[in-house]
Amino acid sequence: MFELDLRDRRPIYEQLVDKFKQLIFSDILKQDEQLPSVRSLAQELSINPNTIQKAYRELETQGYIYSVKGKGSFVNQLAEIDNRSELEELSKQLQKLMREALFLGMTKEDLYQLIEESQSL
Repeated sequence: MFELDLRDRRPIYEQLVDKFKQLIFSDILKQDEQLPSVRSLAQELSINPNTIQKAYRELETQGYIYSVKGKGSFVNQLAEIDNRSELEELSKQLQKLMREALFLGMTKEDLYQLIEESQSL
């Protein structure tokens, strides 16, 4: 389910958060589906359970999952997630990267092709 890159500069919990978001957005993890327990995922990935717990807390803070005491963590309804600020920040980052790519010689057609390729991921 998960492949962590130990050479990645980002902390492991951030990689987990991003991976869970990707699974939720691609509809692999569906609404109200239970996430693996902290213990089982930590054992599967051979990492500290506190790292998993931190990732789950972050996902819950961002509204992607919710917890039920004694039951575990579950995928939240996507419509309830208010991600406007994240989208604005991402938009700024994308604009900066696109300007840089155009400056380095990439064409608009190349950028459109990248968009098409990313939609099929």
